Amino acid sequence: MGPRHLVATVLVEPSVVADLELRVMTDDMWLWPVRTAPVVVDGARMEFQLRRRLVEQRRGAWDDAAGWTPAWIGFGDAWHEFGPDGNARPSGPLPWAAHQRLWAALGEFGPSVRYRRRLSGIPTRPTAEWPGLNLR
Repeated sequence: MGPRHLVATVLVEPSVVADLELRVMTDDMWLWPVRTAPVVVDGARMEFQLRRRLVEQRRGAWDDAAGWTPAWIGFGDAWHEFGPDGNARPSGPLPWAAHQRLWAALGEFGPSVRYRRRLSGIPTRPTAEWPGLNLR
């Protein structure tokens, strides 16, 4: 298994994706729709599979989100220590303050966002289009 970056996986109502992205940016977090994430080989397929899994796991509770946009929300420079070459080198677990800021931001969007209070890891690779995710 290669390098991983901690993210929250969320379903976002399409009309508020841009607003949520701007909101999390104020806390030095980024939002990336799964379909267009540079670490995803087949964005449309990954988006479909992830959305379906998230909706079905809730057994009807999230059926209204069946057409929403799956996205990853990750943590920017302020939440990591960076080496001399700009690559993130976390010295330990993500600070609890990062979790609190993320859940508070998502809470502001109430019924327009579906998520579980859990972080997962996505594979990363160095790219010019995805700054901050150049983990080794």
